[in-house]
Parts: sequence; structure tokens; C-alpha cells
Amino acid sequence: MDQSLEYLFAQHGVKATANRLRIARALDSAGRPLSVSELETMLETIDKSNIFRALTLFHGAHLVHALEDNGDGVRYELCHAHHHDEDGDDDLHVHFWCSECHKTFCLDHIPVPQVEVPEGYVVQSASHLLKGLCPACAQRNKNLSLQG
Repeated sequence: MDQSLEYLFAQHGVKATANRLRIARALDSAGRPLSVSELETMLETIDKSNIFRALTLFHGAHLVHALEDNGDGVRYELCHAHHHDEDGDDDLHVHFWCSECHKTFCLDHIPVPQVEVPEGYVVQSASHLLKGLCPACAQRNKNLSLQG
């Protein structure tokens, strides 16, 4: 079993079962946030309801970030922070949604910008989603325009 994932599970208070570890490993190896449907395709032996239950548990334990994009709804990514407290996770970062291929990419070197809110508001989470063309789609469009 993956020692680092087991440690991460323990830090978040999640029991490391075989299916949960497979789901977390798939999220970790993807390199980008995944939808339940994408996970279901990758993990053919685990049914959609088990994947969804695991993601719900992970989200409640702050082991995954859930983000909405303009694609097919909610996508999940493994949270590499070893704790979660009132100050928030220390690995929140900007995401990019490609309007051509409909993939969401992590820009994990760019932190979510700090935003001041009026008095009385309590921010519980934040996400920052940029939209446009990913490098591959931008290059493909550039090549198509050069050919035409």
C-alpha cells in the first residue's frame, strides 16, 4: 500500500480501505481534477455509488477539494494539506477550465487570491477558476487558422 496516502488518510481521520486508496490514487495520478464519471471509467471494478460515497466521505474529511466548472459539474482533486482548520487548507490553488476540450487543470503554483469581504461575512471556502484555451487547444486552433 502507498505509505504517503495512508499517512494522508490518517491525518484526515479516514480509514484506508482498498477501494478508498484506489480512488485516492486515481485522483493523485490524474494530475487534474476528475469527475465521478471519469473516475468510474478509470476504476471499472468500483461502481459509481461506491465512488460517490467515498468522495462524499473524503470531502467531509477535507481529503479532497470539490470544484464546479463549466464542464460536467463537480470535479474532485486530492487535498495534499495534512490538516484542515479554520484558516483553510494550505494547498488551495487556481484552476483553469478549457472551453475547447472541457478539461480542468490545476495551476497549483498559483494560490487562490485573498479577497476582503464586508464585515459580517464568513468565508468558508474559495475557488478561483480561469476559463479559456489550454496550451494544447490553443496550439491546435493556431495551427488550424494557419492552414485555412
